[in-house]
Amino acid sequence: MYARTTTIQADRSKVEDGIAHVRDQVFPAVTAMDGCAGMSLLVDRESGRCIATTSWESEAAMQASAEQVKPLRSDAEDTLGATSSEVATWEVAVMHRDHASPDGACARITWLSGDQGLADRAIDVYKTLILPTLQEWDGFCSANLMISRDSGRIVGTVTFETRAQLEATREAAKDLRHRASERLDAKVDDVAEMDVAMAHLHVPELV
Repeated sequence: MYARTTTIQADRSKVEDGIAHVRDQVFPAVTAMDGCAGMSLLVDRESGRCIATTSWESEAAMQASAEQVKPLRSDAEDTLGATSSEVATWEVAVMHRDHASPDGACARITWLSGDQGLADRAIDVYKTLILPTLQEWDGFCSANLMISRDSGRIVGTVTFETRAQLEATREAAKDLRHRASERLDAKVDDVAEMDVAMAHLHVPELV
């Protein structure tokens, strides 16, 4: 499975309009494309940061859709009052769901970078260290790891039932990031806590 992420810096006052536009316009259009498995949307209502992710059955299907999704992305950027956007493509290396994310769910996203061997090391560390730890935390819904072998970048996302449960794990998450980044010889580039506005990625279990 593969994924394309679009990170948009939106006008905070337009985030709700953007969520509605993605749900009602973008989601049905993109999931009708050959090879698209689903879509999710994370938003930070305070900063205006939004991350839309589409999942694809193959790298070829993802690449073939690149031109088709451009007008959809442009319309979404307009609706959100975007000041910037960034597109990235990933291989979905690990996906585990304990249960579906309820309304009000929140996610913590962690980006790391390193050498070109980082991706393969990260898969092992995610499965043996990170995922077993995450599963013990109250409110855990799901977790996934996406990798870019060429660029030496990885991104991990863990979803909780409520914001309170996410916030309660901040110190534990900080310790886990430190241990994982040391073992991987990787740099933590960014950490974000965001609301789950849409959770329809439909990636199968990959553990």
